[in-house]
Amino acid sequence: MGLLDILLGRSRPVAPDLDRLFALPSAAVSLEAAAGFTPTGRGAVCFATVEGAAFERTHREIRALLDADAGRTPVELTHDSYGYSWLVSHRSPGELPELVNDLHAVNSTLEGGGFGPRLLCSLAGFADDDGRPLALVYLYKRGTFYPFAPLPGGREQRDNALELRIRSVLAGELPVEGDLGRWFPVWGAPGL
Repeated sequence: MGLLDILLGRSRPVAPDLDRLFALPSAAVSLEAAAGFTPTGRGAVCFATVEGAAFERTHREIRALLDADAGRTPVELTHDSYGYSWLVSHRSPGELPELVNDLHAVNSTLEGGGFGPRLLCSLAGFADDDGRPLALVYLYKRGTFYPFAPLPGGREQRDNALELRIRSVLAGELPVEGDLGRWFPVWGAPGL
């Protein structure tokens, strides 16, 4: 960064740090103790839709890597109504460390295949005893997390009070995104 960048207030973007995903299992313990949310076993990686032979090769590599476990649901490739693609992993609720490994492997493989600039976020799903959903969303380009808590009923409304409460619970566990304007809704996200 040069002197002109400093004077004009420009900064370099934060480099993605996929290893931050490995903090999710310990954060989940705090999340359950303080707010009653437990892992659902579902998680997903979101990226701008890619087509072509290079992506097909990378997708086959991801499937071969993650579908090696006998008896588990294969990794699914889905598309949402906003035009984004999601690679979704399913595990049992008690396998959050394995789910995090899946998310890390998907991100790393896409990054290694040259698709890093297309990566947007990853999420791990949680729910409370009443079935209220919650996602912990990792912003790939920021290296931070934020909670996303949609209200039930499909009205595309958020439980802002719950999100702020979860932020305070996770403050010491995860790098929480400080700019609330970057807490993007992920309506209808697979894995939530």
